Amino acid sequence: MLNDYLLTVISNIGMISLIALSAYLLLISGEISFGQQAYFGISAYAGAIATTLWGWPLWLALLFGSSLAALAAGFVGLLTLRISGLYFSIATLAFAEMVRLSLFKLSYQLEIDGELIGPNGAEGFGEIRWIFDNDVSVLEYTLLIYGILLLVLFCLVLIERSRLGMIFRMLGQDPLLTRIQGLNPVRYKVTAAILAGFIAGLGGTLYAHSFTYIEPQIFNVMLGVHALAYGLIGGLGTVLGPLIGVAIDIGFLESVRVFQGYRMIVFGGLVAVMLIFMPRGILDENRVYRLKNLAQRWFRA
Repeated sequence: MLNDYLLTVISNIGMISLIALSAYLLLISGEISFGQQAYFGISAYAGAIATTLWGWPLWLALLFGSSLAALAAGFVGLLTLRISGLYFSIATLAFAEMVRLSLFKLSYQLEIDGELIGPNGAEGFGEIRWIFDNDVSVLEYTLLIYGILLLVLFCLVLIERSRLGMIFRMLGQDPLLTRIQGLNPVRYKVTAAILAGFIAGLGGTLYAHSFTYIEPQIFNVMLGVHALAYGLIGGLGTVLGPLIGVAIDIGFLESVRVFQGYRMIVFGGLVAVMLIFMPRGILDENRVYRLKNLAQRWFRA
């Protein structure tokens, strides 16, 4: 029987997987973003405000927070049309830090049952009680998280098998070839940014309601670096790659006692080794292709 602590770890893996998938979507389209934590944080605050202060249902708050995150990602995508590579990475990092520092100044509180509730700058945002008010158990909320994660994975698989997914990968491999094919790289770059922002936003709203307390410092640069690293470790050949990266970091390194206290050192070393020996991750495009051929031969046999 799973206890609440183990369920919390499992649910955390699911929520962080969503921000990892958002970074992965940008990686396959040729952009390295250090700012996905901004959309995670925007949605966390917006979704929590919607349920806690405005009394919205969770599904509506989830759509509201994720849509707001997608709009912000699209805005950043439009502002960075003419830059790429290192310059794009720095721009996303600067935007994320701007959002984090703005949250330190955000104060919006309403009196509920004689108590002021809502975000209050550096003191954070507590009393996000949707789970308790609706008698949702830890197991039920974990199942909700993984239901949403499976839905996102299903949609990403459909995208990867569609023309849009092929264009994303072509854009990531050779932007000039994309332009020669008569396609507008700018349009697809912004599309990838919006989709990535929405996916990160889903994780943010779920995160706020899972932990019932959020503060600006949670959405710091290290969250963005980890989100990016998960795809680099797990592999860019399939949507399952980032999930492998999350499972290695949160599921293994954080859980094994011998690594406690050294997790960041081990994780950083693992990223360095992977970049040297497997620059496209464990499940890169070649390994995924070979695994598919092996599976097809097995089924035929």
